[in-house]
Amino acid sequence: MPELPEVETTRRGISPHVCGKRVERLIVRQRQLRWPVPAALSRRLPGRRIDDMRRRGKYLLLALDRGTLIIHLGMSGSLRILRRQEGPGPHDHIDLLLDDNSRLRFTDPRRFGAWLWTESAALAHPLLAQLGPEPLDPDFSADYLHTLSQQRRTAVKNFIMNSRVVVGVGNIYANEALFRAGIHPARAAGRISWTRYEGLVSAIKTVLNEAIEQGGTTLRDFVDGEGRPGYFSQSLQVYNRGGQDCSRCGASIRDTRIGQRSSYFCPRCQR
Repeated sequence: MPELPEVETTRRGISPHVCGKRVERLIVRQRQLRWPVPAALSRRLPGRRIDDMRRRGKYLLLALDRGTLIIHLGMSGSLRILRRQEGPGPHDHIDLLLDDNSRLRFTDPRRFGAWLWTESAALAHPLLAQLGPEPLDPDFSADYLHTLSQQRRTAVKNFIMNSRVVVGVGNIYANEALFRAGIHPARAAGRISWTRYEGLVSAIKTVLNEAIEQGGTTLRDFVDGEGRPGYFSQSLQVYNRGGQDCSRCGASIRDTRIGQRSSYFCPRCQR
């Protein structure tokens, strides 16, 4: 599933090519995504100008002069800018045609993505209203995590992957950040000190920023807005490395299931 760095990479790649453009036409070939694409969308979008493209968690917000498109890539979705005519493939479900003859194409083999519309405040939408802070914002701090974790018995990995606690820390980056911070992923969130949360917050920010700089992680079929893969997979220290030697101490990386998700850790480096 595309995580925050992949979504942010997509936003940065596409935003310069769509902002300031007007929508000429919306072509919807498949409405049955995670939620049905609103039938009226094809009538509402033509003629509207795209003012901005933002990200909230793993959602992309395409702000038009009246209303906002809320886009989620789901488990296998991607967005690309096409500058010349190119026939759609079997999984190319939506094209947004722009007034410079380019188009924004949405591809989603598993159809778990979403294209929704709101003319109210986008951040008040039910999908966004309850989300926690952005992990790269100043509001996400050791003080915040330590205070929120008090009396919580849930595993710290599940805690930081909870979108109401902090958005966008998906499975790959939770594993990597906990390794860098030296924290065992199954340790109870309420049993971690402020000092260790300070290290974890720093690790989360560092891992996400490094992944964004490298264009995200390619584990299956992620590509950015130009069709290029991400390369952060070459920097992964524990994720998907079960049985391999730890890069720090040489111990064998272990893999287990925590909260029904694959979890990787070093039994010596992480406590």
